[in-house]
Amino acid sequence: MDRIVIIGAGQAAASLAAKLRALGHEGPVTVLGEEPVAPYQRPPLSKAYLLGEMGLDRLMLRGADWWGDQRIDLRTGTRATAIDRAARTVTAGDEVLPYDTLVLATGSRPRRLPAAIGGDLAGVHVVRTLADVDAMAPDLAAGRRLLIVGGGYIGLEAAAVAAKLGLQVTLIEAAPRILGRVASVETAAWFRNLHAGHGVTIREGVALDRLTGEGRVTGARLADGKEIAADVVILGVGIAPADDLARAAGIACDNGIAVDATGRTSDPAIWAAGDCASFPFGGGRLRLESVGNAIDMAEAVAANILGAGRPYLPKPWFWSDQYDVKLQIAGLNIGHDRVVTRAGGAGISFWYYAGEQLLAVDAANDPRAYMIGKRLIEAGRSAPPDLVADPATELKALL
Repeated sequence: MDRIVIIGAGQAAASLAAKLRALGHEGPVTVLGEEPVAPYQRPPLSKAYLLGEMGLDRLMLRGADWWGDQRIDLRTGTRATAIDRAARTVTAGDEVLPYDTLVLATGSRPRRLPAAIGGDLAGVHVVRTLADVDAMAPDLAAGRRLLIVGGGYIGLEAAAVAAKLGLQVTLIEAAPRILGRVASVETAAWFRNLHAGHGVTIREGVALDRLTGEGRVTGARLADGKEIAADVVILGVGIAPADDLARAAGIACDNGIAVDATGRTSDPAIWAAGDCASFPFGGGRLRLESVGNAIDMAEAVAANILGAGRPYLPKPWFWSDQYDVKLQIAGLNIGHDRVVTRAGGAGISFWYYAGEQLLAVDAANDPRAYMIGKRLIEAGRSAPPDLVADPATELKALL
């Protein structure tokens, strides 16, 4: 009976294991996770969990008994160190595990600063794992000076939580503006104003030269020669796919582990899903870093392992919580040539177009705009930009 081994124990791994059982796979399923805890939700870590509004039990993706009930061999605190493709085995600690089918759901890792520019100083944190946030929490005391490096969603979410906790927050972004890779000028401007209203100082077009301090961080020197005092630093400078195990095994990688439309790697017995995997899209390759993609792709790969043979067609959706604002994003804004702003009620939305074709929607505290936009995009339909921009237009009529 087909022995399936899953390397990684995040959202993608948990979703894939569950789907295999739901689709009737009866063979052994083993999940190998480096962290000492069962699979958990990552998004609340730096928000509700850090603020003390969500306990560890509520973070868990599945109850403690679920894994045994489903006959899934979950091995926490277990790091896979090598894949022998010829023998079809995985080395994990002192054990060599045989597989018939292997799935790489290794996720991604936050980028860190080199030690030579202060990256190893105490008080410098990244936001990715439970251990990262547990280590950070004691440093985030009211009145302390926090420097955030990076103006993407991770940096902005950290700024919102820290401001709520009473820290003095400064965020620097080396690019000309925040959210430069992921959102429009209009969306970025709206969030810049939101943070300014909560006392956060945002400095754009300013690169970090180095962090300063002896043993523990005390400040930063910027590329323009200016210095900033800091008691704590949070890095939000992006993540990289965890594809080192695949590379060492000779599996093709291209912005992550390269898979075909069904999720299979260059080795027919090995599949990949989630943050670590790049798949064919629009004539190129795409790698999505989101909970939605981790779930959807993992479930598609599970079905294909069992013979479905269906290409994975992403329906991208994302979200970000900052202060009392929930930003919901549908679609991908790649290739847009204009943005239509729709204000109404307590929320606002930004609609991305390429010509007359709707590509994506950013909806801040506007769940109706998100829902309508998502349905249009997934159906391959559009909505006239002039009607979208007119607050008198009833959104439901766009369907």
